Amino acid sequence: MNIDKNMIKFDTGLSIYACKDSSAIRLKEEENDFRTPFFRDIDRIIYSLSYTRYLDKTQVFSNNENTNISKRIIHVQLVSKIARTIGRALNLNEDLIEAAALGHDLGHTPYGHVGEAILNKISLENNEGYFNHNIQSVRTLMNIENSGRGRNITVQVLDAIMCHNGEVPLGVYEPRCKSVEEFLEEYNNSYKDASVIRNMRPMTLEGCVVRISDLIGYLGRDIEDAIRVGIIKKSDIPDSIVKNLGNNNREIVNSIVTDIINNSYNKNYIKLSDNIYKSIIELKDFNYKNIYLKANSKEDIEHYESMFRTLFNSYTNDLENTNLDSPIYKVYLNYKDCSYKDNTNARIVIDFIAGMTDDYFNLEYKRIANMKN
Repeated sequence: MNIDKNMIKFDTGLSIYACKDSSAIRLKEEENDFRTPFFRDIDRIIYSLSYTRYLDKTQVFSNNENTNISKRIIHVQLVSKIARTIGRALNLNEDLIEAAALGHDLGHTPYGHVGEAILNKISLENNEGYFNHNIQSVRTLMNIENSGRGRNITVQVLDAIMCHNGEVPLGVYEPRCKSVEEFLEEYNNSYKDASVIRNMRPMTLEGCVVRISDLIGYLGRDIEDAIRVGIIKKSDIPDSIVKNLGNNNREIVNSIVTDIINNSYNKNYIKLSDNIYKSIIELKDFNYKNIYLKANSKEDIEHYESMFRTLFNSYTNDLENTNLDSPIYKVYLNYKDCSYKDNTNARIVIDFIAGMTDDYFNLEYKRIANMKN
């Protein structure tokens, strides 16, 4: 049929290093329709409930009344656009790239990286292993969405999401060939060994593109948000960074993307020039010291931790006492498959809290706090 030809025509002109649609692997066999596998993954991700909740999750600044400040949804869309730009220039599989980019932060908690660090402490204290948002994003698609049955996303997309963490910049991003068993082993080991996250590499070149695009997507945008809230001024950006990258998001994105394309075309890796790589390291360090460390006060962080612990303890108590009036039943567990309910109480509560928007998290804290008064 012409429809089938139209859907697969973009696969035929891809780079020899691209992941072809014909290589797509799912954990569970299923019937195909006229959509190609990674294209279908995009649909499954954007129609998920977790994707809807991106709209009200912290990127960097929480509880800010300035509506021009980025939420998680904006970051995700920027990463998708940046990654697809690089992917198109390098003749890579844009559908795989888009699916991974749109799904990469589904497991992010309310209150961003601060919330992630707090939930990690709670998870370790309750013998549930390390909590990392990239791993929780994979868990969301494999074990939480679709009433706990998962969305059956391709392994290549799940792997790109798992390995997307752009917190540690690299000069060269090389894919590592993996079997399905190796992907699952890496995923499972990440709960037990903190070093697994640091050493992850995507199994596809498309996954490498998403990983570097995650970094590009927040470096310049976070600067502009910080200027809007008055934490820094544009003149604070060091001249050495401005010289190589620029002093606004548009220039920073353009400088890095252009450099990647020029250094990675027809290569089986993604590479940055030495000057741009050095400037990215310098810019990330500048952002960390001048933005991320100042985005939340010590008092804010202590308050957020108290909030997380209040919710965790309250929901755990509700499960132990089968309090069917609790939101953890009425909003969450009542809609889950029996197989999901086999999880420990601690894991169920962590999943529930991790999936919350900032607003819902705040409302639940107020509800629980009022019950105690």
